[in-house]
Amino acid sequence: MSSNDDQDDLKPSATPGYKPTGTAKTADEYAQLDAEDESLARWKASLGITAGVSTGDTSGPRVTVLTLELDSPTLPPGKTLIFDLNDAAKLADTKKNPIIIKEGVEYNVRITFKVNHSIISGVRYIQLVKRAGIKVDKLEQMLGSYGPQAEPYTKNFDVEESPSGLVARSGSYNVRSRVVDDDGEVYADWEWSFKLAKEW
Repeated sequence: MSSNDDQDDLKPSATPGYKPTGTAKTADEYAQLDAEDESLARWKASLGITAGVSTGDTSGPRVTVLTLELDSPTLPPGKTLIFDLNDAAKLADTKKNPIIIKEGVEYNVRITFKVNHSIISGVRYIQLVKRAGIKVDKLEQMLGSYGPQAEPYTKNFDVEESPSGLVARSGSYNVRSRVVDDDGEVYADWEWSFKLAKEW
């Protein structure tokens, strides 16, 4: 899969009326902005942004994507399909050795991530699926806006159904996944592959 060819497909769709924020502000800076506005104060509090709360080290990434999981009620007991984004060797292996997904079953995707500092807005998960170099599917899922906190956030995507049939089962699918925000900042970008089969 050519990285340059995918760039247009991996850009997030535009949010109407959104203007890029430019330089990112820290949570403390956001807490001080418009402090007298009650509705903004409530919104900031819902994101965990309050005056005097330290957000820790701001030198690292604003977001760390931890895992991407595929879940289905049809998975055999004890079987899990989890991508640990901190394990580069295992991610590289899933690109070479496709995971097996059962055809024609309902499943959903779950992503776990941590907001380290600052407020992030309009964060999306984008997934581009190709087969024999031809785009066959694109998924763009809005994750939302979040403030920093010690515990990771988890977002469950809508339920989908895997393709089925002889043609769907022949060959493997190459996937490029990306987590990006409205400003175009990429927090995670990785490739993996899968095959469809009659059983998990």
